[in-house]
Amino acid sequence: MENLATVVLFLPLGMVFCLTGIAINIIQAACFLIIWPLSKNTYRRIVGAVTEIFFLVMTFLVNWFAGLEVHLHTDLETYELIGKENALVMPNHICDVDVLMMWLLAERFNCLRGVLMVMKKSSKYLPIYGWANWFNGAVFLDRNWAKDEGKLKSSFRELKDFPGSFWLTIFVEGTRMTPDKLLAAQEFAISKGLPVPRNVLIPRTKGFVSAVQYTRPFLSAVYDVTVAVPKGHPIPSLKRFLKRQTSVVHFHIKRYATKGLPESDEGVAQWCKDRFVVKDAMLEEFRANDTFEGKEIRDFRIPPKKSLIVFIFLSCICSIGAIMLIQRFSLLSNWKGISSLAFAVAFDAILIYTFIEYTKLPEQRKVQATNGQVVKLH
Repeated sequence: MENLATVVLFLPLGMVFCLTGIAINIIQAACFLIIWPLSKNTYRRIVGAVTEIFFLVMTFLVNWFAGLEVHLHTDLETYELIGKENALVMPNHICDVDVLMMWLLAERFNCLRGVLMVMKKSSKYLPIYGWANWFNGAVFLDRNWAKDEGKLKSSFRELKDFPGSFWLTIFVEGTRMTPDKLLAAQEFAISKGLPVPRNVLIPRTKGFVSAVQYTRPFLSAVYDVTVAVPKGHPIPSLKRFLKRQTSVVHFHIKRYATKGLPESDEGVAQWCKDRFVVKDAMLEEFRANDTFEGKEIRDFRIPPKKSLIVFIFLSCICSIGAIMLIQRFSLLSNWKGISSLAFAVAFDAILIYTFIEYTKLPEQRKVQATNGQVVKLH
C-alpha cells in the first residue's frame, strides 16, 4: 500500500517521464534502424544527445524534486580533468539508485552525454529506462563469464572511436550492498585469509580487468569513486526520491592515470582489490567523522540548472500536447476517450510501480565485522 501511495503522489510528474521516455525510445529506435548501418559515429552523436535528455529528466528528480544534497571531495588537478578525458569510473555500491548517483555526478561535470554503464542483463528489459540505456551503448551482463567475456571485449574495443569523451562506469562488486551479501563477503574473506570488509563487498575483477586492458590504448584514467552517506541521514532510494524525501551524499574521487596501472591481468586484478581495501578503510573513517579527508569542492553543492530547465520545458510540451489531444478528439466527452485516458494513467502508474519494485532492496539487517570476526546485530 505504501508503494501505491507513492505512485499516486508521483503520477503527474510520472506522465512527463513516460511521455518523454517513449518519445526518446522511438527516436533512438529510428536512429538505430536508419543511421546505425550507415555511420556508427553519427548514430552515437545523435543518440547521445537524445539520451542526455532522458538522463536530465532523471537527475531533475534527484536534484530539484527530492533536493539531494551533494558533497565532493577531490584534489583540484583531478577536478579540472574530470569530464575532459576518457575515464573508467569505479564506484562502490551503497543503495538501489547507484546508477542515478553516477548520472548526478556526470551532470555536474557536464559529461552526461558520454556516460556509459555496465549493467545487469535484466535491466535491459525495463521499458524506457532499460531501452534508453541499450540504445545508448550500455553493456548488459549475464553474470556468466563464459557468456560475458566476448561481449565485454567487443563493446570495450568499440569505444576507441567514441565521439567525445566517455565515462564508462563499472560496479566491480557485481551486486548491490545488503547485510546478507556483506556477511557472505566477510565469511569468504575469512576463509581465504583476505582482509575482512566492513563497508564494501569483495570486487569481482574479471570485468574490470577486461575494461582496463581493452581500453588501455585510449583510456586516460581510472576514477576511484567512493560514495557515502553521513550518520543520521537515510540511504537514498527511488521511493524516497519519488516522495520528495531528501538525503545527503558525499563523493570522494581519486584519479589514477592509466599509464601508472599494472600491465598484467593479475596485476590489474590485485590493484583493483587493493583499492577496495583502501576504500573500505576510507568508509570506516567516514563513519567516524561524517566526512572524507581532503579538500571539499564547495561549488559542487549547487545543482546545475540544466535539468530544471529541460524538465520545465518538457512539462510544458507534454501539458500543451495533452490538452490539444483531448480537445481534438473530444476524449472527455465519450466513454471511449475516457477509457483511453484511464489506460494512459494506468500505464503510467504500473510503470512507476515496476521501477520501485525493481530497484527495491531487501529489508536490511545490521551486520558488522569486528577484529576479523563476523557479527550479526539483531
